Amino acid sequence: MLRGLFILWVVIRYGLDELVLSSTGHKGLFLLSRVLLLGRSWKTSRGQRMREALERLGPIFVKFGQVLSTRRDLLPPDVADELAKLQDRVPPFSSDTAIAMVETALGKRLQDIFVSFERIPVASASVAQVHFAVLRDKQGYERQVAVKVLRPGMRRVIDKDLALMRTMAQWVERLSRDGRRLKPREVVAEFDKYLHDELDLTREAANAAQLRRNMEGLDLVLIPEMLWDYCTENVLVMERMHGVPISQVQRLREAGVDIPKLARDGVTIFFTQVFRDGVFHADMHPGNIQVSLAPATFGRYISLDFGIVGTLTEVDKQYLAHNFLAFFRRDYKRVAQLHIESGWVPATARVDELEAAVRAVCEPYFDRPLKEISLGMVLLRLFQMSRRFQVEIQPQLVLLQKTLLNIEGLGRELDPDLDLWATAKPFLERWMQEQVGPKALWRSLKAHAPQYVQLVPQLPALVHRALQAKVNPDETLTQELLREQRRTNRLLQTLIALIVGFSVGLLLMQVMVRLRHW
Repeated sequence: MLRGLFILWVVIRYGLDELVLSSTGHKGLFLLSRVLLLGRSWKTSRGQRMREALERLGPIFVKFGQVLSTRRDLLPPDVADELAKLQDRVPPFSSDTAIAMVETALGKRLQDIFVSFERIPVASASVAQVHFAVLRDKQGYERQVAVKVLRPGMRRVIDKDLALMRTMAQWVERLSRDGRRLKPREVVAEFDKYLHDELDLTREAANAAQLRRNMEGLDLVLIPEMLWDYCTENVLVMERMHGVPISQVQRLREAGVDIPKLARDGVTIFFTQVFRDGVFHADMHPGNIQVSLAPATFGRYISLDFGIVGTLTEVDKQYLAHNFLAFFRRDYKRVAQLHIESGWVPATARVDELEAAVRAVCEPYFDRPLKEISLGMVLLRLFQMSRRFQVEIQPQLVLLQKTLLNIEGLGRELDPDLDLWATAKPFLERWMQEQVGPKALWRSLKAHAPQYVQLVPQLPALVHRALQAKVNPDETLTQELLREQRRTNRLLQTLIALIVGFSVGLLLMQVMVRLRHW
């Protein structure tokens, strides 16, 4: 209750009530607000007031502002410019407090750990702030590092905000039938999980290490090395990265960076993380992305801040890939069938009606450059359509939806003419071929080979037990035998198919060789 009253006070204190009411059709409420709150005068712009209000409300609201700042198609330029300052310019906390936390976490005096330590933070975000330093490692070498320190008291603040959000979600479910379909409590629980994960810097270091391994060999993105001897729950020490913020497009262009290629590479990185690895950077606002100008890594992305990382199961990836490909091929009937097959839409829904609704939403946006497409508007129209067909929102995909909005915002800043669909389609087609083709079959056989090897010696015993069961029938043994027989049959069929396929391949190669000589 107190937190709710505080939020209301901040809204009135910074004049956000006027911003909201004046932008709606409720002129009477707007005039009433002006009469009841006479005497308020603003010496600062509306964008600055909104930014300061979000900062006052805390980290969850700051993150909301970060997402909004990437959507310049939805916001006035003055508001978007102010909210962009939330990316890495949140007011820092005391450097003395940060130093004390570092010394407590690492169990040593600052001068015993670092050769030098910059007291003024280079970046200050909603959850932590970062100081540059020089560290002497165990081999005696000096390394430039970045030291991330968690804001004190963050858990208490976030717990209060999440408690308020859970209460609001319960009211939405009780008062609205449509609210129950949106699963607000599950969505809040999903954010709860990821926000608390972000408060553990050891988990962030593990996320970074995983993404770093996944991205090796792609040669498109650099991820800092984590120095594990200096990583704790409240303090994180990592390799210092040198780059230009991706928001400084003109500076990148003057340095010779291929901006259209940079935009395409961003799409490739995103789809690789989502569909190949099932682990993706879920906080890709401009404050967390830089570009390298070093000769050896010129034009590569530099990814920072891994507090929020999304994961997808194999089922999620398969479902999303099929949906994306169906969209790219404009196969709206398949999209409708996938929604029904997955259980997202009730089985009673008519495929033809859902197909027509999806076509009406998506068809107008194909073959357009990104500057003419608002993903936010597409999602809004899909949301309106989903209400009609009682589509259930999947909480585990909320982070993916948020990241898609970040990607759109970055793409719009870099290259408004980027064709998002054409860039992503070849990647997804290659990925699908690997999932359902011979490579996928071979991977599955190798993965299950140990089970098959253990099964074969057990077959005589299973047959013996089944014969004994004729005297005293045992349904469980019979069912077990049938299951094992079916598994064996599938194994034999697969092996036969591989042998036949291999033989046919060899035969074709021999024929081709003879034709060449002939």
